[in-house]
Amino acid sequence: MHKNLRSFLALLKKEDEIVEVNAEVDPYLEIAEIHRRVIEQKGKALLFRNVKGSEFPLVTNLFGTNKRIDLAFGTRPQEFVRRAVKFAESIIPPRVSTLWNYRDIGRTGLKLGTKRVRHAPVMEKSQPQVDLGKIPLIQLWHEDGGFFFTLPLVYTESPVSGKPNLGIYRMQRYDERTTGMHWQIGKGGGFHYFEAEQKEQSLPVTVFLGGPPALIISAVAPLPEDVPELLLASLLADSKLGMADNPLGGHRLVAEVEFAICGHVPPGERKPEGPFGDHYGYYSLKHDYPVFHADAVFHRKDAICPATVVGKPRQEDFFLGDYLQELLSPLFPMVMPAVQDLWSYGETGFHSLAAAVVRERYGREALSAGFRILGEGQLTLTKFLLLTDKPQDLRDFRSLFEHILARIEWHRDLFVFSQTAFDTLDYASGKVNYGSKAVMMGVGDTRRELTREFRGELPQGTTAADPFCAGCLVVEGTSYESEPGLAERVAKSGKFNEWQLIVLHDRIEFARSAEKFLWATWTRFDPATDIHAKSVTLKNNQIAYEAPIVIDARMKPWYPKEVEPREDIVDLVDRRWAEYFPAGTTYR
Repeated sequence: MHKNLRSFLALLKKEDEIVEVNAEVDPYLEIAEIHRRVIEQKGKALLFRNVKGSEFPLVTNLFGTNKRIDLAFGTRPQEFVRRAVKFAESIIPPRVSTLWNYRDIGRTGLKLGTKRVRHAPVMEKSQPQVDLGKIPLIQLWHEDGGFFFTLPLVYTESPVSGKPNLGIYRMQRYDERTTGMHWQIGKGGGFHYFEAEQKEQSLPVTVFLGGPPALIISAVAPLPEDVPELLLASLLADSKLGMADNPLGGHRLVAEVEFAICGHVPPGERKPEGPFGDHYGYYSLKHDYPVFHADAVFHRKDAICPATVVGKPRQEDFFLGDYLQELLSPLFPMVMPAVQDLWSYGETGFHSLAAAVVRERYGREALSAGFRILGEGQLTLTKFLLLTDKPQDLRDFRSLFEHILARIEWHRDLFVFSQTAFDTLDYASGKVNYGSKAVMMGVGDTRRELTREFRGELPQGTTAADPFCAGCLVVEGTSYESEPGLAERVAKSGKFNEWQLIVLHDRIEFARSAEKFLWATWTRFDPATDIHAKSVTLKNNQIAYEAPIVIDARMKPWYPKEVEPREDIVDLVDRRWAEYFPAGTTYR
């Protein structure tokens, strides 16, 4: 596929999938607002030629539609993964005929990995004195802590085993030479830094910007901890990844990237990082994080800086996440044999909600499969897991939810696990990195007919009720500050006994769209504190719930704010729209 970012941009231009913005634009909020409007309209990639304060152009929205995902990666990687799985399933017992029929797997295998090259475009230029301020970074939201690298490809190697990791971790620019390094829990780069700190050593870090699309998406991929992302990059690119020796020593450099920033993260050093309006749709708050020190900057002579904009789903990361799930899904049954299908919902920030079709060959096997999922790689950060044993289209959430609600036995099929790790960006528990998890199962045959219409009387403190789907009712209630105990009172009120699940929200509109329901529900509750039931009993140390179950998804006082554009920036972009896209220039 694409050797570098230039190859991809050329194809986007040929396919009329990119538009150049020649008007001067401000990296402070203006670029992000333009980007958000274009992606909401399913528009083109954006190449900003004239970024205020920088000599380098900036490109965003590279992957913001399914079409551009196809242009970036094609169908070959998915076909290879499916074929490789079939090969693995048929190789035992080994037969010559089988090996011959799958000889194409071996040919592809020869292209995997890296290769040493002498010519590296990334080393065409270097900064005589490191100045990160010359690289065009953007500020997305007005309450953000500053300007951020939003697509940095952060390369590290374990100081213990030498195994590499490539991840995307946001980096807030502090000054000309330092940034924050937002290593969240459960991430490979953070594990390497932990090992370095144990040895009281600095961790060498190289930050790549740009490069082939395969390199960018590989840094996002939720691979097992010891599987190199560069291996996946070579698979997606259909060729070995060219690497060149760094003339200053240290990590080799990916030859075809736009920028390579070489530096280190010292042990023990921390600095406040954030806030940052992230892909959950809220501000992640200010916390202390390790500090990256840049020692050298290499770049192409005409380098282009890539960036992305995150916020309320769906943004560009949604399309990348869904593609990776489609690509890697054939591997799930190999890694977890009882798991037949698995899907994480980008509308919830991916980690907040996942669903799986699992085997139930004997009683309660589905629960064992659920434990396996919650112990696998980045899936360990999943907050809420739905399980069923019948083939379902997991992407059709309404249909799946009805299927589960028609089968669940609440006294034995809902499990809440308190005092667990929590995704760093999820503040529903009120604590960073700590919270709870829940597993909800609906297996076997249908056990009940689900209610589809609400015709009853609303209890005090609620103002509206609309079904989201059969069996699930959204109820609008007064604010959490007004009555923290409203959810428990609603569960015990007797007004909703015909319903299986009630979701208590601040606004009834969340019932009317699956996308809004998923986002506003699963990003706003902590299972251990926000799930209530008509009754709860304890038998043999098993908590047994009785429907209706109520999820309190109202905004809580400790939640960070939703991200919203600033009005003056909205007005500015309104006024300048024709400057960005003159007559005859279309962004869609």
